[in-house]
Amino acid sequence: DAATDAALALVYGQLKSGGWTNSVEFDPKSKLTAEYRNGKGRGRNNSTLDDGITQSAIRLLIHVDQAHQFQNQKIHEAAEIALNALLAAQFPVGAFPQVWTEPVKNVSPKAGNFPEYDWRTEGRIKNYWDCYTLNDGLAGYVSTVLIEAYEIYKDPRYQQAVLKLGDFLIASQLPQPQTAWAQQYNYEMQPIWARRFEPPAVTGGETQDVIETLMKIYQFSGGDEKYLKPIPAALAWLKKSQLPDGQLARYYELKTNRPLYMTRSGKNYSLTYDDSDLPRHYDWKIESKLSQLQREYNLLKAGKQQNSQSSQRELSTRVKTILKELDSQARWISTSTGERLVGQPKFPVNSQYISSEVFSDHLQTLSAYLELLKTN
Repeated sequence: DAATDAALALVYGQLKSGGWTNSVEFDPKSKLTAEYRNGKGRGRNNSTLDDGITQSAIRLLIHVDQAHQFQNQKIHEAAEIALNALLAAQFPVGAFPQVWTEPVKNVSPKAGNFPEYDWRTEGRIKNYWDCYTLNDGLAGYVSTVLIEAYEIYKDPRYQQAVLKLGDFLIASQLPQPQTAWAQQYNYEMQPIWARRFEPPAVTGGETQDVIETLMKIYQFSGGDEKYLKPIPAALAWLKKSQLPDGQLARYYELKTNRPLYMTRSGKNYSLTYDDSDLPRHYDWKIESKLSQLQREYNLLKAGKQQNSQSSQRELSTRVKTILKELDSQARWISTSTGERLVGQPKFPVNSQYISSEVFSDHLQTLSAYLELLKTN
């Protein structure tokens, strides 16, 4: 019942463009409404793939739709509209934009390359969100929802969309000396600026997400080797790009591969190689997953699935840690370090709160462990 109620809440907040924005306002008189499909809101019609927003909404809808044996008309219709809109948002080259309001335009395919102009001062695109996007795990989120949609509905369009996405990931890999990926690309397949603190660069986080996604698509394709072919060079880039402390920088300067950061003065940002005074609203360094990715790649090349005994042991260790972190009321409590949380007031340092992100991540891990036990 709770899942159905949540799904119906998403139906209410579905935009005319078929997806979702980052919140749903149920008061039709509020200024925070968007252009909902139900006609009870006025505002923007921007369906977004940022941070997995629309993808997560679709995943809930299609699983609840399946649980109702496709007989709940409102949920089934919303799921169909959302999936059709997602397919219409895929460029012919296989990429997706960050945001769409209507079907995307036809663009000729290109291979990933470095801009020849001075990217520091030139090449900015105001509506960068209309361009090819990999930022914030977009490839992983989209591939997951399309694979699940295919498994539930058996519609070959979802299968084809997954493989097209994989083809884009292959094409968008940059050449030597940086055989990795960027957050945003223009239609010439060159890294571009997004927000004022997001420069054209090779990015550690997106590269790790793309490697994971390519391995997922390789398995989904039945073992098409072309989806593994880009990975060795990408792993080599991750290895040479690790910082002395084992982390990865979020950004690496084009061609030189120097870790790239920003300083901030008011609303103005400046590029720097110095990491001693970084804006606190953004993660400038991230955890390296090199060992895990290398292990998973080796397993696939050896003809083994990623749910091997070693993977089960690793997942079991994570589950034990998650369960130990529960407090006496069965909650996971987070402690603020003063960081800004999206959509929330800034909590004082050391104040305690319940994080919906932590809750969701832990439940996904626990569910994955139960699923693994069931298959074994």
